[in-house]
Amino acid sequence: MTALPTEAVPASRPTGAPSGPAHARPRRTGGFPVARTLRYAALLLFLLIVLIPVYVLLVTSFKGPGDASPARAWSLPTEWTLDNWDTAWTTLSPAIWRTLQMVIPSALIAALLGSVNGFVLSRWSFRGANLVFTLILFGMFIPYQAVIIPLNELVLDLELPSGVPTLILLHVVFGIPITTLIFRNYYQTVPHELVEAARIDGAGMLRTYWSVILPISVPSFVVVLIWQFTSAWNDFLFAVFFSSSQNGPVTLALNNLANGALLQNYGVSMAGALFASLPTLVVYIILGKYFIGGLMSGSVKS
Repeated sequence: MTALPTEAVPASRPTGAPSGPAHARPRRTGGFPVARTLRYAALLLFLLIVLIPVYVLLVTSFKGPGDASPARAWSLPTEWTLDNWDTAWTTLSPAIWRTLQMVIPSALIAALLGSVNGFVLSRWSFRGANLVFTLILFGMFIPYQAVIIPLNELVLDLELPSGVPTLILLHVVFGIPITTLIFRNYYQTVPHELVEAARIDGAGMLRTYWSVILPISVPSFVVVLIWQFTSAWNDFLFAVFFSSSQNGPVTLALNNLANGALLQNYGVSMAGALFASLPTLVVYIILGKYFIGGLMSGSVKS
């Protein structure tokens, strides 16, 4: 018998080799793309613009009283000193502690109330739910300056103690609208099957919230806590009206530090400003990478 001719078997392609026609393969170009170069140059320019005030703050904080002046704002200190930092810390440390006592409870309480409101408004339908949500959101668009006088009268009528307790109450009340909005948008992305499964198992509203919804709410809690912490920490208007230099937060103490002397000591003011901004900076460094992810997690429905 004669052997049948065998068809030619094409050579096997090495593993990982690109397939398709040669003209479809990406071409490697030498050099650095112009668009990328311009993009990085623009980012570097913006970074320098942002860091210019930080440079002035940091450099001036190490200057002595005679060296710290507007004319020498860009110059390095002729003699480096830590006296400004010592004076600023001695003056601001009690106010920083009071501010921590204010912002931590107000952020936690506002976040918890906003979480409950967002869950109820997103998962439990009742008559007038949309109206209630609209009225809650209306509080976001009322300027503080428009209600500060009647709010002051209300606080006086209620005989609330000045300082930290009153500021906690105010920041919780004015933080509920934004926290409710963030949590409601996030809970609308949660699959309905989770809530329905809890109902089938006999869980009520509170049990469903505590056992099913709350454990998956960490991204939104991070966003809300950062938002409330920085908002309460940087507040100055409520601090002026509802506290004093003896029981007020760090923003009020920093203002008194900057304007309390006839001869302006720029070094102490700059060191105090850095002390006052350090806690919010630490919060953003620790939780900043979760902020954008948590904020965007409730922006798109699944």
